[in-house]
Parts: sequence; structure tokens; C-alpha cells
Amino acid sequence: MILLYNPLSTTPGKQPLPLSLMALAAVLETRREAWALVDGNVVPDPAAEIVARLSTSTRSRFALLAVTVMPGPQLTQAVAVCRRVREALPHVSIVWGGYFPTQHADTVLRSPYVDFVIRSQGERALLQLVDVLRSGGLLNSVGGLSWKGGSGRAGGSDRSDGLSRSDGLSRSDGSGRSGGLGRSGGLGRSGGSWSASLSDERNDQVVNNPVQPLTTLDDLPDLPYHRVDMRRYVQKNYLGHRTVAHNSSFGCPFACSFCAVVAMSNRRWLAQSPARLERVMRHLVKTYGVDAVQMHDMDFFISEARTEEFARRIDGLGLRWWALGRVDTLMQYSDATWEQMARAGLAMVFSGAESGTDEVLARMNKGGRASAALTLELARRMRHYGIVPEFSFVLGCPPDPEQDVATTFEFIRRIKRINPSTEIVLYTYTPVPLDGRLYAEARRRGFAFPETLEEWASPDWEQLSMRRGDGIPWMEGTGADIRRRIRNFERVINAYYPTVTDARLTGWHRAALKAASAWRYALKWYHAPYELRVLHRLIPYQRPETTGF
Repeated sequence: MILLYNPLSTTPGKQPLPLSLMALAAVLETRREAWALVDGNVVPDPAAEIVARLSTSTRSRFALLAVTVMPGPQLTQAVAVCRRVREALPHVSIVWGGYFPTQHADTVLRSPYVDFVIRSQGERALLQLVDVLRSGGLLNSVGGLSWKGGSGRAGGSDRSDGLSRSDGLSRSDGSGRSGGLGRSGGLGRSGGSWSASLSDERNDQVVNNPVQPLTTLDDLPDLPYHRVDMRRYVQKNYLGHRTVAHNSSFGCPFACSFCAVVAMSNRRWLAQSPARLERVMRHLVKTYGVDAVQMHDMDFFISEARTEEFARRIDGLGLRWWALGRVDTLMQYSDATWEQMARAGLAMVFSGAESGTDEVLARMNKGGRASAALTLELARRMRHYGIVPEFSFVLGCPPDPEQDVATTFEFIRRIKRINPSTEIVLYTYTPVPLDGRLYAEARRRGFAFPETLEEWASPDWEQLSMRRGDGIPWMEGTGADIRRRIRNFERVINAYYPTVTDARLTGWHRAALKAASAWRYALKWYHAPYELRVLHRLIPYQRPETTGF
């Protein structure tokens, strides 16, 4: 049995389809592998559910738990759940994949309850790993696999002293075998489980296999929608009464220095063809009554030709849709393409505006033709077509976080004058382990990542991972609490400009919020907005930065 586990990642009622795991399930389905999916967004106690499902898998039967992990709430729950699974079912192998383990494989594998990490695209690698664990083979034959080269953990085999050895089949080159090669006590498992090698001198070094070429998305099978309870994943929101998530591409050709996507795709972008996209959309409409789609691509709009053809193909289908795209890419689109997208139901676009100055954008390594001026032009252009812009900003970048915050506040006010419907999402800068000026400056100022999963899963680091926490060295002791300034500004601007995507707000609600915040917005006095906190309790208006739409 292969159990796919999606840890908690969102607020109740807004859970998207677990698309990354459904993609893995699709390739398992084509191989007729036994699999099931446990979603922490809908299952109250996922650890109990996982243990119950896998408890029938004895040590003589193959069992694997595959977990997708992003930093933040997903990581926090993944740590707690995998620890419980390991305690209850020590013979079950556990593999992690996704953004966080791809970037921090060594940290993940230092824990006693994760055996493997698959970095980057996982479909082909998972099948390779299953073959190795079940029937024997070299662990270093699995593309993108990270593993404990010679130590590992006590698994399904019975341990007496914990260091039983096989007959000298240790390796110093980092390769390992499942089946009978290597250590039967520490990593050895019976009946299709695995073992790595061990010599007289223990080798705990993590081995990182090279990432294999990415698989073209049209060569991958369709998602097995029929195997999940779609009623849990079709929701009402701003886009429609029956909105569902889809992912039509993988990767991004840019290398922004604050973005986790870079490590996942190494600046590659692979996309489903417009014909396949049309087929999937028609299936969702016909089978599940879907009337809106959120495209959860890392960047949907890389190819104008693809976007235009997709929009033509679904024109008349009655769908409204949302997607992510770069400011400079979208500004290069022709008016004809924008008109076609609007006719085909494009309702909202999320873009990383990131900063109000070109200097900071350069430090972020945004690439392309990114500029603050283009952000303003995109806000104006989208107003013309009746499409809502959703701009995110990363504030508090070194070396001068106070100036960065002040400049970006003024820039956001300019955007709102151009297009009041623009949604604003604010984050504080949190480093990612990528070469570049921002990360180098962060390290120089004392920033360091945790060395254990337990520390990563702590409340402080959970918030920091979501770019909303304390503890960033260059944002402390500056004489002004920058993080609090950002939160206060959010409260004022979201009251003065209540988001158009909040269907709960009546005209009276919007008027009351605007009146209560008008003096603060006019005077640029964002400090201590206690009255707006009270008003927020009376009128719980939507805050895009924390709840989405």
C-alpha cells in the first residue's frame, strides 16, 4: 500500500484539491499500484487515519507513506504526524517531497522519522523508488532522491544491537541497495523494504542523487478525480459557486532570490497543451458542475500563444478563472489576447509586484523586464478589461528595511489611485537558500536556518516561513517595529479599500469601513489602529494577506 498524505495547509472550507499528490496518484494508478490519499485539510486526525490504513501492512508487505511538504502549517503538521506514524509503524518507509524538502533535504533526513526525500518533480522518481524498495536495486538509480548513505533508521527488521551488518557489502561511494545489500538492522527491511550499506565505520552522510530530466506534462496521465470525494473540494467563492483548483504547468524560467520554485524546477517551465487543458476543463464542467477554476500554476502566463489558444478553446464554456503571472510578461500581451482572456472569463490575476523600486527588484533578481512602472501600467490595463489585479509585495528587504517599507507603502497608494479594486498582499522578506545579494546580506546580518525539523515546526518558525513572523535580525532593534508597521498598514488599507472579492460585505459595511479609516488613510497615520481592530470584530472583513478570497 502506498499512502499519499497532504498535511494541513489552509483554513477550513477553502481546501484546494491536493493536486501534487493527485499527480503522483495518477502514475500509480497507471501501474495498478494500491494507493490511498489522506488530506489533513479535511481529516481531523490524519495520523490516526494513516496508522489505521497502514496497520494491516505487516512487515512482510510493502508499505510507503509519501508526504508533500511546504514550509509553514504543512511542515508543522507533517512533523507531528510522521513522528506518530514512525512510533506506531516502524516498518513503514516515509518519503517527503515538495518545496521544503527540496531545499532542506539534509535537515529533513537528520530526523529519525523521514527516510527519503524526492527533490523536484516526483512522478517518475516515486515509481523508481517504489521499484527499488519492493524488489531490490540501487538507491542511487532513483533520480532526485536524497537518502541516508550508510546509517538510516531501524526499520522493519528485528534489531538486537541496532548495528547488525551484512557481509561487507558496504559502500563508501554513497550507493546503496534495497533487498540484501547492506545493513539489515538499521535500514534493512523484509519483504520488499530497503536497506543501505554500512561499514565498520558508520557513514551518516546524506547522498543527493542528481535530478533527472523533467517529464513533459502531456506525457503524464490525467488526475484520478473519481478516486477523491470531489464534494470536499468544490467551493463557493468570488470566482463562482462551484470553484475547483487545477495545475496546468510546472516550474518557472526565472530565478527570483526569494522564491522556492527555483530549486524545484531549475528555471524550467513545462506546460499542458491548450488541447489537454480544454479537455480537462470540459470534464470538470460536465462531471462536477464546475463554473470557476483557480489555476495553481507557479506561472500560468509564460507563453502568450498558449494562453490565447486556451482562452479561445474555453470561450463560451461559462468558466471564470484565476491564475498567477509576472507583471512584465502580462504587459507584453497584445490587446487582442487581453480581450480574448476577458471574454473567456479571466476574472483575477495574481502577480508578484514585490517592491515599489527598481533597485530592490534588481536585488531580488526578478529578471525579465520587471519594473515598478510596469506594475502601475498593469493595474491600469486590468482596470480597462475589468479584471482584478492581486499584487503581492515583499517588504523589509536588507540593507535598509525601514526605507523599503516606507517606499512601498507610497507605491501601493499610487496603485490604489489607479485601480482601487487591486488586492494587496504584504509579506515580510524571509530568505531562501539561493545564491544572491539578498541571501548573502541576510547571512551577514546573522540569519540562519534551523538545523532540526522540530525547530522548523515551532510556532515562531511557522510564522516566519509564511513571511509574517518575528526574529529576522535586520528587522529587530531598529527603533521601529517594522513588522507591526506592516500589519497596521494592512489593517488601514484593507478597511479603506475593502476587497471587491469579499461577497459578505454589503454596501453599508463598505461605507462604514471606509469612513472609519478615512482620516488615517488621508493623514498616513497607520500607528495603533485599535478602533479598526474593534470594527473588524463587528464586521469581519476579508483580509487577502491571511485568508485569500
